[in-house]
Amino acid sequence: MSAATERMGKVALIGAGRMGLALAAGWLRARRGGLDGETLIIVEPKPSEELEALAAKHAIKVIPELTKTAAAGVDRVVLAIKPQMLPAVGEAIAAKLPRGALIISILAGAGLIGLGRLFPGHPIIRAMPNTPGSIGKGISVAISNIDADPPAYRNAAEALLKVLGSVEWVEDERMMDAVTAVSGSGPAYVFLLCEALARAGEAEGLPAELAEKLAVATVAGAGALLEDGHKRKYADAAALRRAVTSPGGTTQAALDVMMAGGGLPMLVRNAVSAAERQSRKLGSAL
Repeated sequence: MSAATERMGKVALIGAGRMGLALAAGWLRARRGGLDGETLIIVEPKPSEELEALAAKHAIKVIPELTKTAAAGVDRVVLAIKPQMLPAVGEAIAAKLPRGALIISILAGAGLIGLGRLFPGHPIIRAMPNTPGSIGKGISVAISNIDADPPAYRNAAEALLKVLGSVEWVEDERMMDAVTAVSGSGPAYVFLLCEALARAGEAEGLPAELAEKLAVATVAGAGALLEDGHKRKYADAAALRRAVTSPGGTTQAALDVMMAGGGLPMLVRNAVSAAERQSRKLGSAL
């Protein structure tokens, strides 16, 4: 993939659910290297109101299926459909794509071997983003097949993924199931903690609205503090936890309960392990 090809080629986004829509919105607002109505095609048979509004604002073509004519000039394809749709959708679009078009999949569980069977001869990159990407605060982890190893392909994929947040690369695909369990599913764990914290506050007599506000602000603020500590390398999660925990204080009393008999750490370990196993199970079915 040459620099000229990257500039002139089109991007076909297959599927525009939550993550696909976040990608499209990010590409369209990007000041450098962004896409427009001439370079972005969105394939979505059931467009949402949000997608329709975005398409109208930026004069983007939204089509129900990828035709040979629409695929002409496409050099990057982003798969953002549900994993169970991959076999049928992949077969339908594979024969219509230009030879050598880069395939970028953000489908949970869809491995490089399975993707390679659907798109033989294509450079393929498998990526796992997460939902904070919808506001540009996410993280994506990616791996490429041999055909996509050249830096130009990785650079092209990273340019598209970085609108969601930071991008990390791994070289062992077995890590992707663990990535899915930690960062892909991870936001739900944090949301559950926030929900539980608010309900616990209510149980101690706080008004529901105040308990919710306190829980959200605490989780968001703690996340920002942790991010700052990691970025500036002055503290990690364990150090920040110790800093806020005074011996014999209220925080220590709460953590003693959370960590008793393995407690929260073991619960999270088991939860991540269950998510990792499910990711492998989904992958084996594709």
